[in-house]
Amino acid sequence: MLILQKELRRELKDPLGDLYNSLEEVKDSLSKYNYIISVGDVTTKNLVESEIYPNLGIIDNRIQRMDSDYEINYHATILNAENPPGTITKDLWETIDHAISSSKNSKKKFLIVVEGEEDLAVLPSIILAPKNTVLMYGQPNQGLVVVEVENLKKKAEELINKFEEAN
Repeated sequence: MLILQKELRRELKDPLGDLYNSLEEVKDSLSKYNYIISVGDVTTKNLVESEIYPNLGIIDNRIQRMDSDYEINYHATILNAENPPGTITKDLWETIDHAISSSKNSKKKFLIVVEGEEDLAVLPSIILAPKNTVLMYGQPNQGLVVVEVENLKKKAEELINKFEEAN
């Protein structure tokens, strides 16, 4: 299990990609990507409502630390992973890896439902994503962050290396 260090929290509050006010600003450009990952309940719900179905969606049924009653439903295989707040568990990492490996060369879509918190799933998703992937997540009270993962794999690995490893 990787544990987020206090010094790193501030750095991770900044968007890892470009910040947009809404999905409307970027949805027409999403077709140029071969693979779409969404992290977060609002982001995933907004994509599905716009009939854009992520290859991999990662949710925790919570929005800004409050329970969510959104029903996110699209033709996706549902996987479950445990991931306490402030951590990246082996379970979450392996579940993301399994979903990406199983879907990158097929039409199969996956939705990972996290028991705990999905926020930090952005980092392993960037590292494990195939070429030509876009990853989107919500920036609380600000908008939508859009990340072209090719540009951030090295940074994501550097950030992961700053986490503390626990047994």
